[in-house]
Amino acid sequence: MPRPVTPPSGADTAPPHAVPVPLEGRAYEVLIGPGLLQRAGQIIPDRLGAARYGIVTDENVAKYHLATLELGLQTHGSVLGTVVLPAGEATKCYGQLAPLTEQLLEMGLERGDLVIAFGGGVIGDLAGFAASILRRGVRFVQIPTSLLAQVDSSVGGKTGINTPQGKNLIGTFHQPSLVLADTDVLSTLPAREMRAGYAEVAKYGLIWDAGFFGWLEDNWRSVFGNNVSALTHAIKTSVEAKADVVLRDEKEAGDRALLNLGHTFGHALEAWTGYSNRLLHGEGVAIGMCLAFRFSQAQGLCKAGTAERVSKHLSDVGLPTRIGDIRGERADADELMRLMAQDKKVRQGQLTFILAHDIGKAFITREVNKVDVRDFLAREIAAEQG
Repeated sequence: MPRPVTPPSGADTAPPHAVPVPLEGRAYEVLIGPGLLQRAGQIIPDRLGAARYGIVTDENVAKYHLATLELGLQTHGSVLGTVVLPAGEATKCYGQLAPLTEQLLEMGLERGDLVIAFGGGVIGDLAGFAASILRRGVRFVQIPTSLLAQVDSSVGGKTGINTPQGKNLIGTFHQPSLVLADTDVLSTLPAREMRAGYAEVAKYGLIWDAGFFGWLEDNWRSVFGNNVSALTHAIKTSVEAKADVVLRDEKEAGDRALLNLGHTFGHALEAWTGYSNRLLHGEGVAIGMCLAFRFSQAQGLCKAGTAERVSKHLSDVGLPTRIGDIRGERADADELMRLMAQDKKVRQGQLTFILAHDIGKAFITREVNKVDVRDFLAREIAAEQG
């Protein structure tokens, strides 16, 4: 059972780690450390000036942390209102977007004010999308409360919602004005959510930093074991990697697509499960990354044993690594291929894959035979049923 956060001694004075994202005209910082939630009411106006706030959060986050945030913001500014949404991936939809924008307008939010996206990746994506279209664009602050959101979705400006056709197919690029990643807040995460977020941490090592992946293999227990130094290092390293690629390719015209390692497979699996609790986003990414490395190995792109090393580490952490690990009905290779065809990286009907020559050596390719992919998925599904 999650427990309420107790601020660490000295949390109100310890300087956070700051990772800059110096996009021209839209520069911002990602602040990482303990006690940031308690100080948000001071930090935000110090960096962004006086403003009024409209908070968007979900029921789970509100239960443990909303009172703390509202109190701090009211002390140093004005909270116009708070919208509390249902928790879960299903909230990222048209049905929630329209009433959310109307509620923010009813609060009286103006262009100089701030939307506070206070939650995990679902809230960050949905509230960020709402901010991007509200009055043709208002500023927003990300206060990510899950490990996945702190290391990935809160940084880079991608916002959006899901549709029956696929994940994140409707959205905008809208950079936050500030990100506050409070490591204390992670202590209330259920273990399953923490593991799901860890998949995105491991992703950075698998894409281009074999040394970081090796560090994770040696130190993952500390990351999960309330070791503040190890946890902060994992988050900071991930955010620095994300910020670096966003600077080079803000709108995913080139190598930012590398950040989608595992996502082509994973998003299809999420759509297949109906964005339900059967499969969390990070769990889909974990399975997807293992599939990407197994497919790479099957195609002779990386040496034998590489995929097994990846799967072993993610399995040791407690993440699913195979399609058969998803409870419920059996998957179908043709249906997964149909869902993959809706991936936002498709160009002229050709799938884009992130594959690998080795750990830390991922690459982007469109030269993948769809028949090979379909046969690979069929073999994966058949092996798990046998």
